[in-house]
Amino acid sequence: MISPRAVIFDFGGVVCFHPTNEKYDRLAELLGVPTSRLYELFWANRIDYDAGLLDSRAYWSRVTEAAGKTLDGTLLRTLIDHEIHLWDNYDRRVLAWIAQLRANGIRTGMLSNLPPPLGAALRGTPGLLDPFDHLTFSYELKIVKPQPGIYHDAVRGVGVEPAQALFLDDRPDNVEGARAIGMHAELYSTWEAFLEQAAGRYALPMLQSP
Repeated sequence: MISPRAVIFDFGGVVCFHPTNEKYDRLAELLGVPTSRLYELFWANRIDYDAGLLDSRAYWSRVTEAAGKTLDGTLLRTLIDHEIHLWDNYDRRVLAWIAQLRANGIRTGMLSNLPPPLGAALRGTPGLLDPFDHLTFSYELKIVKPQPGIYHDAVRGVGVEPAQALFLDDRPDNVEGARAIGMHAELYSTWEAFLEQAAGRYALPMLQSP
């Protein structure tokens, strides 16, 4: 059985649920495009935005230009607010487990690709990040998963060697990136599925009820 000294969590799809279609619909309405087109525009330049290579105005300028909209200060603020709202449905079961891990002497971290406004919103949410010993946000390092350097920052931040850390992420390429530097990593889909797949593999305190 594996006994991690640290568990490191992705944000979107792990600590929080993926946005609902309804949330994307509202963003699409603001831009005057179908939701299917919104997905294309939203993700087209996302890696550079998450890497901090584009600021909010530059990123949303590309989105609104492609949508045939003019970006002014009011629309920019509205788009940023909606973007933050996409990711504010937290899985309280996961957060409770993170707090339980920390109370039992397991180091905890968050490792996420995300842009500056979302990172600032998370840091500004009272109590949300208290259970984490270390935060690795892509825009602060100018690199993104699955680049090796971002994983090294995360394990250094929680004070363990890669082989002593378990990483949870909902994307296969990010899981493989963690394994490539020697971390244990599991592909995460749901809380219930994780409890089932982790049983018997990891010597960690586990919540018994979903």
